Amino acid sequence: MSLLIAGVLTTASISALNLPEQPVTQSDKLVQQSTQEHLSQIVPTAEITPPEFIQPDEIANPPSVIKSKYKNILKKSREKIQFQSSLNLPESENPQPVIEVAQNPENTKEFSSPQPINSDSDNQMSEITSVSQLEDVQPSDWAFAALQSLVERYGCIAGYPNGTYLGNRTLSRYEFAAGLNACMERINEVIANNKINTVNNEDLVQLQRLEAEFQQELKQLQERLETVQEQTSELQTSQFSTTTRLFGQAIFSVQGTNSTDVDLFPRDGIPERKAETNLTFNNSVQLTLATSFTGRDLLLTGLSAGNLGSTASLVSTNMGRLGFESNTDNNLVISDLSYRFPLSNNLGVVVGTAGVNPVNTFRGISPLEGSGDGAISLFGQRNPILGIGNGTGGIGFDWQISDRISLQGVYSAEIPSFPGNINQAGLFGGRWTAGAQLSLAPTNDIDVGVHYLYSHSPDGLLGTGIGDNQLLSPFADATAFDTQAVGASVAWRINPNLQLGGWGGFSSSQAVNLSGSVETTNWLVFAAFPNLLRPGNLGGVLVGQPPKITSSTLPEGFNFPNFSDGGTAGGRSDTSIHVELFYRAQLNDNIALTPGVFVIFNPDHNAANEPLIVGALRATFRF
Repeated sequence: MSLLIAGVLTTASISALNLPEQPVTQSDKLVQQSTQEHLSQIVPTAEITPPEFIQPDEIANPPSVIKSKYKNILKKSREKIQFQSSLNLPESENPQPVIEVAQNPENTKEFSSPQPINSDSDNQMSEITSVSQLEDVQPSDWAFAALQSLVERYGCIAGYPNGTYLGNRTLSRYEFAAGLNACMERINEVIANNKINTVNNEDLVQLQRLEAEFQQELKQLQERLETVQEQTSELQTSQFSTTTRLFGQAIFSVQGTNSTDVDLFPRDGIPERKAETNLTFNNSVQLTLATSFTGRDLLLTGLSAGNLGSTASLVSTNMGRLGFESNTDNNLVISDLSYRFPLSNNLGVVVGTAGVNPVNTFRGISPLEGSGDGAISLFGQRNPILGIGNGTGGIGFDWQISDRISLQGVYSAEIPSFPGNINQAGLFGGRWTAGAQLSLAPTNDIDVGVHYLYSHSPDGLLGTGIGDNQLLSPFADATAFDTQAVGASVAWRINPNLQLGGWGGFSSSQAVNLSGSVETTNWLVFAAFPNLLRPGNLGGVLVGQPPKITSSTLPEGFNFPNFSDGGTAGGRSDTSIHVELFYRAQLNDNIALTPGVFVIFNPDHNAANEPLIVGALRATFRF
């Protein structure tokens, strides 16, 4: 199957989504990575000393009343062995043998034999016609002769095709008790079908003797079966769904900034206002329902709520934004509603009304990406050009061309549900983006993504949310732009504890109803330190330039860089530099604590602005 689903899961906010295991269809690698927890095996190896087998004494033929007496004994064991016979067991790396009743055609429905999940016949259990095939049982034991007689008469034990349970080891008393239970059930079945004459009195006496010998093991077997039955009943009543798994991420964060002087109108280089924020304590929650109907498809339903918003209006720049912002006033909103399915083994498609955009469709390159476990800044998450268009709903694909080359494509609209003026929004109106990424793995340790995007904006906003996102002077009338952007991202795993990488991006926006264009650039380099001080931890150092208008040739009065000086043509004269440090401490499998700080020198690409310092402490809970 295409790696579209795997790529989406790694780039989505809730990572490592586990899919429910399908009852029939075998899933591919992705679904196998998302297996559900199984119950313990019903017949584990008991650490019990094998029985001291004795030779049987001569036993006279019992009277017919023994049949009636033993029928009651068999009746008591019917329910427990029926439960064992009808339960499908999951595969295990060290599977225990399952001893079961051999079925007659008319009784197949009631006593269905458990089958291994793998359909390969080499891994399936096969019927044994003679105990001599079971190499683990010693022929010198008296129980061997008894078991041989029962199996050959009633066919009541199944084993592996090679005639062993788990190789050349002695059959434990507990395993023998499970086989005895199976034979008791088989003979009880024969009696229940009015075939009493087919059961020899000697066989009933042998069963009585075997039951007495293995009374303790039979009791333990019944107790274990009852325990498993209780656990199964509890699982059936409490499980959320047979096709859906629930994953969640909750973030608590404390953040704040320093107090700086801001030159809002850069024509004179004199600060006009004070930029500062209070220390705040905020939260965000994301819940993801991952549903698979066939084992090869994936329906994602994402719900999110939070109260951490952008501080851009308070510090007069969007360069201090955090990567885990989620401002819904704690109202629950649908953040993802998309369906992924394969068209072939190497081509997958995604379509949805929410969560379909370049960020979620293109394969992630940077190891620092992730709202809950990556860099703390928005700029440090990924190449900003991937956010152009601010898309939400649309369609995309992922094509695995070869082992080391893949191609992703996407079309995404910002407000696809809007039915009004097509110039403002809609599936093919308003702000939309079409793009592609060529993902390359030239070696096992290098990942490269080459990006191209084409976007239409009705109002001169790129939609990236970071750096120079606005193309027009705030004093000019809004006008539409068509933007082409190219870029590349790379990550190099030098060793398990060190990764280097970075990205660069360039965009050129042409005004639809005006002459001239606007060009922007951005770049970033990083060093990531996986397993820093402890396995599972991650340290990061990032240095880069947020998106910057390097050239603006619109008519006078429309250019943003010099908006306070008549909107004349030209690019930014100064350059902002972003420097970030963070350290994620993985406290356990579900909780991580990440302190971090980043500094913006020359905020808003203005040397007259004092450096902006943003500090945050992020606690991430995954479940």
